[in-house]
Amino acid sequence: MFDASQSLPRIAHHTLPNRTILAPMAGVTDRPFRQLCRQLGAGMVVGEMVTSDPSLWHTRKSRLRMDHRGEPGPRSVQIAGGDAAMLAEAARFNADQGAEIIDINMGCPAKKVCNKAAGSALLRDEALVAEILTAVVAAVDIPVTLKIRTGWCAESNNGLRIARLAEETGIQALAVHGRHRQQRYAGYAEYDTIAAIKAEVKIPVFANGDIDSPEKAAAVLDYTGADAVMIGRGAQGNPWIFREINHYLRHGDCLPPPSDGERASVLRHHLVALHDFYGDTMGVRIARKHVGWYLAGDARLTEAQRRELKGHFNRLESRADQYRFIDDLFGHAPSPATAPDEQGATAKGIRAA
Repeated sequence: MFDASQSLPRIAHHTLPNRTILAPMAGVTDRPFRQLCRQLGAGMVVGEMVTSDPSLWHTRKSRLRMDHRGEPGPRSVQIAGGDAAMLAEAARFNADQGAEIIDINMGCPAKKVCNKAAGSALLRDEALVAEILTAVVAAVDIPVTLKIRTGWCAESNNGLRIARLAEETGIQALAVHGRHRQQRYAGYAEYDTIAAIKAEVKIPVFANGDIDSPEKAAAVLDYTGADAVMIGRGAQGNPWIFREINHYLRHGDCLPPPSDGERASVLRHHLVALHDFYGDTMGVRIARKHVGWYLAGDARLTEAQRRELKGHFNRLESRADQYRFIDDLFGHAPSPATAPDEQGATAKGIRAA
């Protein structure tokens, strides 16, 4: 069983308060979601990847991704690209904007990233990896971390060699997703490579991939010896996972699920934060995917109810209507004898008993 008394993970001079980290996810880990996950127990959060192309730094999309106002430290910003000089300049720029940790993306499997020889595509060129890591570490006075996959494909599982390069070039911590790039998110993450990397290097190692419960987090920490778990998709629609894992690691038992009242409050506050951050039009649109994830993880609902509710929410066009949806979802409980098909396709009255 994982030893909860193990010392807390450190990234250079930053000591994290626990062993849970929110993974960087493009289109997901914006400032509202990062702040929410921190409030619910994440020891550190990593922002959406920021391009290293300076011609795009002043677009609205990049400005929003670089916005860390009001966030407590350590503020970790992930940069992405395939040119060492550009990545070094991006690191300096983000450090000047308030980043306290720079994270380099060598793990993203998306085609539009890999087609530009960035993300996990970099794992195919170890010389370029070494060049990038050396340049970025030399460019800033703040810690630099790295996120990778186990390799490009099953025949090129070079995560261990990349980890050695990372340590040799001055990387302060390494996050490893337990899949190679060609798997994308299919199949299951493997943790043997993460365990081998942890046994080989002295820098902190964070285990990532398919960690979706407190029990799974403890098992992965125990198996790999990793210093922390990094949660990505497991936090979508379930920001409570961080406090649940923290509790399980400390006490060995599971917290009760959040009450309906807390779920309603968190969803409403999340929507308010999204609307305030993005503005009414964009905020309403972005709220749709988050509410879809919340609904997908709501055990009170049948699959048919989830589909109906998601479809209904996606047709709403104003923040007021979205708030009303949340109020109705949690404020009107049908009779246990009422069949789901008789409850209609709006939030009002669809809540499972």
